[in-house]
Amino acid sequence: MTEPLIRRADQDGIATLTLAQPQTLNALSTAMLMALDAELTALADDETIRVVILAAEGKAFSAGHDLKEMQSYRSDPDQGRARYQVLFDRCAAVMQKLVTLPQPVIAQVQGVATAAGCQLACSADLIIAAETARFGVNGINLGLFCSTPAVALSRRLAPGTAFELLTTGDFLPAVRAHALGVVNRLSAPDQLAKDTLALAHQIAEKDPAAIRLGKRAFQAQLGQPLPQAYAIAGAIMVENVLLPDTDQGIQSFLDRRN
Repeated sequence: MTEPLIRRADQDGIATLTLAQPQTLNALSTAMLMALDAELTALADDETIRVVILAAEGKAFSAGHDLKEMQSYRSDPDQGRARYQVLFDRCAAVMQKLVTLPQPVIAQVQGVATAAGCQLACSADLIIAAETARFGVNGINLGLFCSTPAVALSRRLAPGTAFELLTTGDFLPAVRAHALGVVNRLSAPDQLAKDTLALAHQIAEKDPAAIRLGKRAFQAQLGQPLPQAYAIAGAIMVENVLLPDTDQGIQSFLDRRN
């Protein structure tokens, strides 16, 4: 039987999706993107899952797009223009699906995350990285500016710093990525999975309806002018405060104070 491109494991309301193609450095081929899209579609409708961990096998989290696959497009009559557009559109759809997924997504980055692999990590809500991990948008070293990875990276990093990485092709070590706010937490390599699971459990213990509403509010208000941001957040706060479990939680807190 063919080994799956992505393995899913569920435990205690936490789903772990593991990119399982270490021999290709977990390249985001068309097949890998389609597999990831299918997993995310299933998770979006799975109310038993409260948190999603995105992990990977091998020395690389993901080296980005499959360059061999991309080069094969050049033999098309249009030099691959149509298939390149489909590939980048498909990738963009997967990245946006991570953002709109109801559950919080934690990227567990154990190794190098470059180009679209960096984009994948930065599209998660949270990143925990091994201290030895590295991030890069290195396409410029091949003459290809990482325009689509820049979308996700520039939403986690100051524009000037993001542009520096995009134009120099330099790697961003995990320790500096943490200092700049790209990475939420650092971990020793042998403790990474344990530390990621601990954070996932901490989030999974919170009210799932409030977390889902909160993620929707957080993503919706980003980049909006201040009045619109407050209008979006306020409307969702109303939904949240009217939830039965929220009412019970507030009343229990008040009762303890009296």
